[in-house]
Amino acid sequence: MTVAERAIPSRVVAAERVASETGFKKSCLPEVGRLLRLTAAAKPGGVIAESGTGSGVGTAWLHSGLGADARLVTVERDEELARRAAGVFADDARVNVLTGDWRLLAQHAPFDVFFCDGGGKRDDPRRVVEMLAPGGILVLDDFTPSPHWPPRFEGEVDELRLFYLTHPALDATEVLTTPASSAVVAARRV
Repeated sequence: MTVAERAIPSRVVAAERVASETGFKKSCLPEVGRLLRLTAAAKPGGVIAESGTGSGVGTAWLHSGLGADARLVTVERDEELARRAAGVFADDARVNVLTGDWRLLAQHAPFDVFFCDGGGKRDDPRRVVEMLAPGGILVLDDFTPSPHWPPRFEGEVDELRLFYLTHPALDATEVLTTPASSAVVAARRV
């Protein structure tokens, strides 16, 4: 792998092209992508999942850390985006792009890494935690940093973030990904 490939993997570039061609504007930030690569690499034989494939940018970052014996399953409810993202990974049998609701992931659980970027994060956080294997890593991005405890968003306590940061089955922390965004990273207790 070249230095350029290490900085921005070729599949990330391909998925970003899909985003541009389809007008998809919510792709994974490179700062989060590097975090995803690290989590996937930490589980070289694991089952890696993503809710909210989009154009496949986050999927491509996860893929860049994927071990030879690992599997990656991702789900996207938009049929066109799912089809286009699947094309980015068509030559790798370790990757399965599903089309439909995030709950389709349940049949592939438990997960050693779960990047919950789409469905589930807000609408069924308890189920998200239940899909993690013991020792599994959960990554949730798109939070606004808060210097307060409990964390706040727009002046109110951020109940969703608080749920993940204080869940009794998780050891969790919040990491700054850019000056204006953060991610919650958690491990399910064994």
